Amino acid sequence: MRIQHASIILLCLMLYCCGNPGEAIEQKEVIKLQYNEPAKKWTEALPVGNGSLGAMIYGGVSQEHIQFNEETLWRGQPHDYSNKDAGGYLDKIRQLLTEGKQMQAQKLAQQEFMSEPIKQVHYQPFGDMYIDFKNHDNYSDYKRELDLNNAIGTVSYTVDGVEYKREVLSSFPDQIIAVNLTSSKAKALNFDLWLDAIHEDKAVTSSNDSQTLVVKVKGGALRGVSTLKIKTNGTISHVDGKLHITQASNASIYLTAATNYVDFEDVSGEPEKIVPKTLATVSNTGYEAVKEKHISDYQSLYNRFQISFGDNGKSKNPTDQRISDFSSDPNDPQLLALYVEYARYLTISSSRPGTMPATLQGIWNDKLTPPWFSSYTTNINLEMNYWPVEMYNLSECHEPLFDLIEDLSVTGAKVAKAHYNAEGWIAHHNIDIWRGAAPVNASHHGIWLGGAAWLSTHIWEHYLYSLDKDFLQEKYPLIRSAALFYSQFLYEDPNTGYLISSPSNSPEIGGLVAGPTMDHQLIRALFKSTIAASGILNTDQEFASSLKPMIAIIAPNQIGKHGQLQEWLEDKDDPENHHRHVSHLWAVHPGNEINWEVTPDLMKAAKQSLEYRGDNGTGWSLAWKINFWSRFRDGDHAYKLLHKLLSPAERPDGKVGGGSYPNLFDAHPPFQIDGNFGGASGIMEMILQSHLDKIELLPALPDALPEGDVSGIVARGGFELSFSWEEGQLKSVSVLSKSGMPCVLKYNDKTIQFETEVGETYHFDGLLNQK
Repeated sequence: MRIQHASIILLCLMLYCCGNPGEAIEQKEVIKLQYNEPAKKWTEALPVGNGSLGAMIYGGVSQEHIQFNEETLWRGQPHDYSNKDAGGYLDKIRQLLTEGKQMQAQKLAQQEFMSEPIKQVHYQPFGDMYIDFKNHDNYSDYKRELDLNNAIGTVSYTVDGVEYKREVLSSFPDQIIAVNLTSSKAKALNFDLWLDAIHEDKAVTSSNDSQTLVVKVKGGALRGVSTLKIKTNGTISHVDGKLHITQASNASIYLTAATNYVDFEDVSGEPEKIVPKTLATVSNTGYEAVKEKHISDYQSLYNRFQISFGDNGKSKNPTDQRISDFSSDPNDPQLLALYVEYARYLTISSSRPGTMPATLQGIWNDKLTPPWFSSYTTNINLEMNYWPVEMYNLSECHEPLFDLIEDLSVTGAKVAKAHYNAEGWIAHHNIDIWRGAAPVNASHHGIWLGGAAWLSTHIWEHYLYSLDKDFLQEKYPLIRSAALFYSQFLYEDPNTGYLISSPSNSPEIGGLVAGPTMDHQLIRALFKSTIAASGILNTDQEFASSLKPMIAIIAPNQIGKHGQLQEWLEDKDDPENHHRHVSHLWAVHPGNEINWEVTPDLMKAAKQSLEYRGDNGTGWSLAWKINFWSRFRDGDHAYKLLHKLLSPAERPDGKVGGGSYPNLFDAHPPFQIDGNFGGASGIMEMILQSHLDKIELLPALPDALPEGDVSGIVARGGFELSFSWEEGQLKSVSVLSKSGMPCVLKYNDKTIQFETEVGETYHFDGLLNQK
């Protein structure tokens, strides 16, 4: 029975796993971002977060500014974005596209097929905490750090011989942001403390040792309440709307926030009751106890994984200097390890069980009208946020995305019926907190049909990494319902006889078309995973069987006249087009339909397409290309793009391009967090790949990383690995089996297969000889 199940898993991997976490790994070194001066702007400030409460720490001396967010404060109100009359125009739009009348099809779709209203709404900042320190203008020994091992931001400096220090953390167990202030001299701590916000509708009230900020989102149904409470051995008074603290040696500030958002259909929450209740649980708790609980919780996730590429001494330099230096001399191996660890930190900080998934900016945003609404963009960006989550051993942090999919199966079912006269559910390229699933913005890019299929792959991937059948059983209806939609949506193209996706587009290029390659790759992957899941669960065989013949007649991947993988049904790719999206290569990564083992000709064509697109791009685009080149097994080319990704976004000429801001946030520009996660994924793909029927070690190791080690990295099939390499050659590898399945390891030209038992670890040398 076990071997039969294993065969199904291996087949599933070729057609296209949260489980038990590994043992905590003893951290060998302190991993941190560090600076010699305060932040002058938001993209220099340092982030903390607990999944729902996020803050950006500027680290000022005379004035500390901590800008904070609460994940559910958005514009708008519960709303069904579907257009009830749209379905009546579907056949006409398809016919116009079939006749080659693209502009007419786009015009008709814009008038009759888009969401109501045509725009979604923005994620909002919540407020600002300010701390003013008197007579701190002349200071020395300044240091600002973000300690990734403990998830704590620190600032320290000296004034007149007195050392001042502050720590900032965002606690998941206590649901607060905590700020701790100390001075090395008794009663030397004197400061003013207050809350504010950039919302028009706001009110601040003070009472004894606390202050409360109430904000109301303009033109929406949501309001937010935030309260800070201070514990200090100094004296507290009220001056000009501020808390005035004098003659203190220490002070601890606890801040929390909540809104009236309950879910995408319910805004009856009572933040006025939630906030004081949250603060009451910590009101008599000392900072050290809060800190200890926070670190314990955080490290239960963070300490599962560790990566190192060696350290040539540059890790001692300020992080902004290292980014600048890397642009001229990309020889800072520890910076790449820091980048992966920072991505893990950002994942834990922005996506915890029970929270919203990470937006385009995680949970950090300081603008009332943020770029691209700071929303969930599903034509790559949202999914990219979660590419590395299973691999770097943070499986639980995937859960908010599954919760989003559950919600979209409700709103997307309304859109499927209204717009496409189909059952099942669908999501288009953009989603807000109200789970808008209809096509938004403009027809030439907003009518993209891949959202439900791509999101569903995350359910399947979560299963492949964990082999958790209970999870698959629970989530199977979601992927089945998505597959049901596409089975009814696909239609026979009169010109080719293939089943195609129409109307749609290839994000975000080429306008409204019939039959973009990406859609067909996604739909085939969804159908195959649905069939495989049905077999594993021994259920729903009739529906699964109905999908099998459809796969064979969906428009296939095609090689065009330039030797490229065609992006569209027609052979019309422009080799001079260097667009940031490379959507038709989805089947290379994160999919696996196109690979060197089974489809080498298509792999060569995909590589040709990527070469035509070029090596430049916005931050997230560079990140995706790093993953592509890793899958092409060209580590040196992947590293070339890492050179760009880890170089300053802000150039000497004042222009801003794809790269990294001083705080290591990815620059589209502006800031988009998906590049951080996609870049981390690409680095890990250099050293481990498991997307086919084996675990391949060091498949795309660049010459620039001749030594290194990784612990706690996870491969599909329920395996956790630790391995090291020296002089570019594998030194040793250990494999922990979490599910007891057969394991296949490959390194260079050697492949071994062995049986495993749950909980057992297997050790091999650099030649894959078992120890």
